[in-house]
Amino acid sequence: MRAARCTHYGPPHGLAVIEVDDPVPGPGEVLVRVHAAAVNYPDVLLVANRYQVPAPLPFTPGSEFAGVVAALGPGVSGPAVGTPVAGAVLTGAFAEQAVVPVTGLRPVPEGLDMVHAAAFHVTYATAYHALTTVGQGTPGEWATVLGAAGGVGSATVDIATRLGMRVVAAASGPERLTVARKLGAEGGVDYVREDLKTRIRELTGGEGAHLVVDPVGGDHAEAALRALRRGGRFVTVGYADGRIPRIPLNLVLLKDTVVRGFEIRMLRRYAPDAVAAGDRALARMVRDGMRPLVSRVHPLADVAAALTDVAERRTTGKVVIDMGA
Repeated sequence: MRAARCTHYGPPHGLAVIEVDDPVPGPGEVLVRVHAAAVNYPDVLLVANRYQVPAPLPFTPGSEFAGVVAALGPGVSGPAVGTPVAGAVLTGAFAEQAVVPVTGLRPVPEGLDMVHAAAFHVTYATAYHALTTVGQGTPGEWATVLGAAGGVGSATVDIATRLGMRVVAAASGPERLTVARKLGAEGGVDYVREDLKTRIRELTGGEGAHLVVDPVGGDHAEAALRALRRGGRFVTVGYADGRIPRIPLNLVLLKDTVVRGFEIRMLRRYAPDAVAAGDRALARMVRDGMRPLVSRVHPLADVAAALTDVAERRTTGKVVIDMGA
């Protein structure tokens, strides 16, 4: 089979697509014929060896996919061969086949094709739980979303709006803010040209946001925290900026705010009931017409270019690798 391979850490252009042996599922595993795989920012970090969990060399990057069950490993009773599935792994998705623990698979939500199914679960589950399970957002509250046109950011704007929250989108440039407004954002802040804290307060009637969801980090994190109203919640979900912010704790004390971290893999491990409830809620939204924003689709041969575009933040929504293209 063809697979993208990382043989040395560094920028994405070092990846090569080569022929490798077909994988064989072991106990508790399923072999999936991958139809599509989405690009996520942690894929870039893993290739650069900058992610919090290292991937030993050589490895096939890619963490989010959709496809069809091709074979079951020993002791696995289902899903049946031929079943459409979506799933998440740390590595291995940028290939024509992938071996996945059966616990890492879920049904493709009704109404999604393979490209959109591959782009859906990681970002939309992250957005849903950041807003609700962790952020405790409620209808009518103001939610500020940083990186609002990116993969997690656009999903967060979409879900927050559907849950009845009022969204202030923060992004770099008018084109990206237009994307967020089309998803339902009520207000927008261009944090390259505008003062983020001041504009958030202005857009929320002078009191500040109830909730911030931050997949960006860097300097914008502190400014957004300062724009929270008293008792607000700040949820950190990633660092696409490349810099982990150093938050002065006196801000947390003086504003009586709550700062929480969120990582979807840990939620699956420690709160499976919440994950199951979130999956049901997301499936209902898909039936009501919700679709992930997919801005670009590449063939596997162009995987290095796709990761480079994501690394350099030249994309909106999700970028997907189509194995059949």
